[in-house]
Amino acid sequence: MENTHKFGMDQLETISDLIRLQFDARTAARDKALTQARALTRFCSQAIRAVHRDDDIAMQEQLAEARTMADALRSALSEFPDLYYAGYTQDALKEYVEANVTCALIKNQPLIGPQELGVEYNTYLNGLSEVVGELRRRCLDILRHGYSSEAERLLTYMDDIYAVLVTIDYPDAITNGLRRQTDIARSIIEKTRGDITFSLRGEHLEQAIARLSEQMTGSAGPAGPTLSRAGSEDESPV
Repeated sequence: MENTHKFGMDQLETISDLIRLQFDARTAARDKALTQARALTRFCSQAIRAVHRDDDIAMQEQLAEARTMADALRSALSEFPDLYYAGYTQDALKEYVEANVTCALIKNQPLIGPQELGVEYNTYLNGLSEVVGELRRRCLDILRHGYSSEAERLLTYMDDIYAVLVTIDYPDAITNGLRRQTDIARSIIEKTRGDITFSLRGEHLEQAIARLSEQMTGSAGPAGPTLSRAGSEDESPV
């Protein structure tokens, strides 16, 4: 009986050693993933900042760094799917989607899909919802210099994004909270539409005032001859 008990305890020690090895590996993978996620978020933020400054070289460099880091993050967690689907990992990949799509749309390039970016569908949609805020930021930068058709182009993209997001009617457990992000996007779009409309009306008003000013100047004509106090035309002395 004692030998049987001792054998059982030996097995427990072996099992616990294996568990510790697994936990050590998971902990190391988690720590590495956190570092990579922070770096990925930083590269994405810098890429977005560069595109708003029209710094194409810096934008491309940061997007390339972000792609390398996203690939490394996915590779490091290939054996730990629960860590890959953890919030911090998917949040970083959401920023990756936002940076790539924002830069593409502002530069009037083709839309980049989830397969090309290597992200989950719900992560892609949540990243897409945050693109709306960056496009509004771009519109406001444009409108500071007056109305522009470029702002209208970006507003159209914002409308297109919302038109898709609003049709994704699934539980939050599937979409990872997309419904709330869609509501935020709608509010941002309506504010932007109002800003663009106000800017357009302001430009129309300025044009109307300019036309009226030209008409008034033209109708005044050249000045006629001056009259003397007696009512006759002034004449030069002979």
